[in-house]
Amino acid sequence: MIKKKLFIAEKPSVARQFADVFSEKMTDRKGYLESKSLIVTWCVGHLVTMSYPEAYDPRLKKWRLEDLPFIPDKFKYEIISSAKNQFDVVSGLMNREDVDRIYICTDSGREGEYIYRLVRQEANVHDKEEYRVWIDSQTREEIQRGIRDAKPDSEYDNIGKAAYLRAEEDYLMGINFSRLLTIKFGRPMADFLNKKYCVVSVGRVMTCVLGMVVRREREIREFKKTPFYRILGTVLAGNDSVRLEGEWRVTPDSIWSGSPKLYKENGFLNEDDAKAFIEKLKEENKPGEVVSVSKKTEKKAPPLLYNLAEIQNDCSRFFKVSPDETLNIIQSLYEKKLVTYPRTDARVLSTAVANEIDRNIKGVSAISGFSAICKYILDKGLYKGIAKTRYTDDKKITDHYALIPTGQGLSAIKSLKTLEQNIYELIVRRFLVVFLPPAEYTKLNAEIKSGSESFFFTGKFLKSPGYLSAMDYSFFKKKESIKKDEEEGKKENDSDEISSADPEKVIKAVSSLRKGSKVDFTDFKIKAGETSPPKRYNSGSIILAMENAGQLIDDDELRNEIKGRGIGTSATRAEILKKLVKNAYLNLNKKTQIITPTLTGEIIYDIVDSSMSPMLNPELTASWEKGLGMVENGEISPEEYFSKLKSFVVGITNRVRPVKPGSGLNELFKRDASFYKK
Repeated sequence: MIKKKLFIAEKPSVARQFADVFSEKMTDRKGYLESKSLIVTWCVGHLVTMSYPEAYDPRLKKWRLEDLPFIPDKFKYEIISSAKNQFDVVSGLMNREDVDRIYICTDSGREGEYIYRLVRQEANVHDKEEYRVWIDSQTREEIQRGIRDAKPDSEYDNIGKAAYLRAEEDYLMGINFSRLLTIKFGRPMADFLNKKYCVVSVGRVMTCVLGMVVRREREIREFKKTPFYRILGTVLAGNDSVRLEGEWRVTPDSIWSGSPKLYKENGFLNEDDAKAFIEKLKEENKPGEVVSVSKKTEKKAPPLLYNLAEIQNDCSRFFKVSPDETLNIIQSLYEKKLVTYPRTDARVLSTAVANEIDRNIKGVSAISGFSAICKYILDKGLYKGIAKTRYTDDKKITDHYALIPTGQGLSAIKSLKTLEQNIYELIVRRFLVVFLPPAEYTKLNAEIKSGSESFFFTGKFLKSPGYLSAMDYSFFKKKESIKKDEEEGKKENDSDEISSADPEKVIKAVSSLRKGSKVDFTDFKIKAGETSPPKRYNSGSIILAMENAGQLIDDDELRNEIKGRGIGTSATRAEILKKLVKNAYLNLNKKTQIITPTLTGEIIYDIVDSSMSPMLNPELTASWEKGLGMVENGEISPEEYFSKLKSFVVGITNRVRPVKPGSGLNELFKRDASFYKK
């Protein structure tokens, strides 16, 4: 009997990519492909899922307080009914006598490992050699390398254990807390909303994200604008040919130092005080004295490469598309071999990839829109030192390196839709600019005193565009270029405070000033402004906020510990947001991608806040995510993690069990409703 190798991919399209790299002729069969010595099959995402409580005991189908917390000694699983046919195919192949080795080709990450291990578990497979194929792109060379370098799947056991724990955690919190809060608060909520019944759905990450959005909305509502009045002074420089405009700020010498009438250090809270101050300056009519002047070159390096969260944020801003749509498009580009693996948290290259990165550049050079940039990079050898820069760091890579173009699959570009082309262009340009020199700016600073009062003149002018020259996106119109630069954080000219004159004249005029020299103030004026409320999240910024949740945590130690992890994972964040919208807890404006809570969402927030408030906070969610990472790294045992999880679920349940909904909660519901149209 000829022994065969079985390759199991996550999707049919990926399976066919694997089949294409083999020299043997593959025959199509129902649910798989086969040759003399190889078999290639696929899952369709998840084939197996965790069973609901009623699978353990039919009486648990009804939600009762006395049955909580529900924590089984051993979790049960079942085949997803819609996927049973394919499960039977995969299970049958795994148990064939002529199959002696299985190559796991599901997505390279925690979730992909979980998908395979559930299938193996339910197929009752024990006696096969198992090798894990870990790849970063779907190119022929990368697939071949992944198969060649495949390691025993036992080396990925910790990732598998973390995957099981993540699912068990979400299951226990979701099942117990959703049932608990629905039993306790579902009826009062339904009565208030005039509904037959209401379910209070709670999730480890989902509820935390809801909390972030509701808190932001309430900050906006409670925000009170504060008007302020800045003082600007104008002097003439460069033989009186250039008008320079500077901003007054309080210094220790100022008569206003420490005054309660000020807004921060550069304005007044009352317009009359500002007017009186200007009148005083004009009456005194003191000549200005140059206290200091400086001109220096400031460099701005190209941004780091894209990870999934960063590009989801940019696509939300540029194209007004949701994170899940962005992920679907990039997944399609990945399957077309155009880009590397999308579900990555890293924004850097691995050393191994950096050492061969010219292959990617040469591939991209075949695309007309990028050929000139690529030729410049290749001819100058600018790629050669990339491994020693901040764009390469093996320590900052967990599962995969940054999202970059492969330089392959170019035949698919012509068939791409406009949005797909635009997103591909984002990835390519972000990749190419890391090889280009930084942008250089001339930065001007001067302090000029009128008596005891100081005016500060600042200006920033683009000296050399460097990498910015490669950031002219084809999907932006010329008139939008300034907007693009602002959004990219590359505002080319930040000199509004100093002058509106020609940059060269301004630079020359400021450079002509000498410390101790005298100039005349020709004018003083008020520039009114007011404080702005926090911005609402959009679908991209909420993904970034989830990734950078550590910034929301007050505890310094925990914030540092979860740095780089955040809440959720690159693979799950878009789906969590999608679920919140589907549950009608959040509203997503499809045109603007702005996210706001619904009335139902705010009521859920108040229910959770009054009963199990830690579920709303990033600290808790991030600490669980950190713990899963520790399991992956072998720093703690799965048993230790599960013990803490069990204690948490039991503790919360026992704390909420005696709580009785009071009239105070109904008052909160009324307050929430006052902000929504009936």
